[in-house]
Amino acid sequence: MTEPWVDTLLYADGLHKLYPDGHVQALNGVTFGVHAGEYVAITGPSGCGKSTLLNVIGALDRCDQGMVYFQSVPLSTYRDLARFRSLQIGFVFQSFYLLPTLTSQENVQVPMFGRGLDVRARRRKADELLEQVGMTKRARHLPVQLSVGERQRVAVARALANDPPLLLADEPTGNLDTGNAAQILDLLTTLQRDRGMTLVVVTHSPEVAARANRIISMRDGKVIESSDSAAMPANR
Repeated sequence: MTEPWVDTLLYADGLHKLYPDGHVQALNGVTFGVHAGEYVAITGPSGCGKSTLLNVIGALDRCDQGMVYFQSVPLSTYRDLARFRSLQIGFVFQSFYLLPTLTSQENVQVPMFGRGLDVRARRRKADELLEQVGMTKRARHLPVQLSVGERQRVAVARALANDPPLLLADEPTGNLDTGNAAQILDLLTTLQRDRGMTLVVVTHSPEVAARANRIISMRDGKVIESSDSAAMPANR
């Protein structure tokens, strides 16, 4: 019998996470798989464990029990998780986390350091990515000179700097107004489709979740439902 993680890009197997105070079971036996090229939304109420789960599958945090497999290899076998994250996973966060003293172009280049690219190659790649997210004219601007929507576009470009097969987004529209949120969702959907990239988005927004191919619903640290987005009720 083939193990369930063999045919997936990412597989979470029985994840448990108890916060240090011992009172909050953030993850309680979470198991699910994500196939290459899939667009998955993880939904649920605040405090249900969504962001903790994203941090664990993205190798930003460790679980207390269980295993995360990436391309059938347990993350626990990687000696250098920072390098693994840099090469294999792109992150988009609600708060952007752009370096305030760097321009848009320079922020996008940050993940490329250590890849052996010279300055010209890094700049060229950064400019290409900024063009893809519609930020060519803002390449030389500092974050403080950008709108919140523009900052998130730069953050998306930065997440793609090393062409990761997996993009993880944690409430990517949480700090945006309705118009900017729709534009960022359009951008993520287009990039995922055109690049054949795997995208996992954590969100409490039904509008964001509706863009995904599959929705994983969480409550109290557990997966309670996994279904195609088209099958989900509009006002769940």
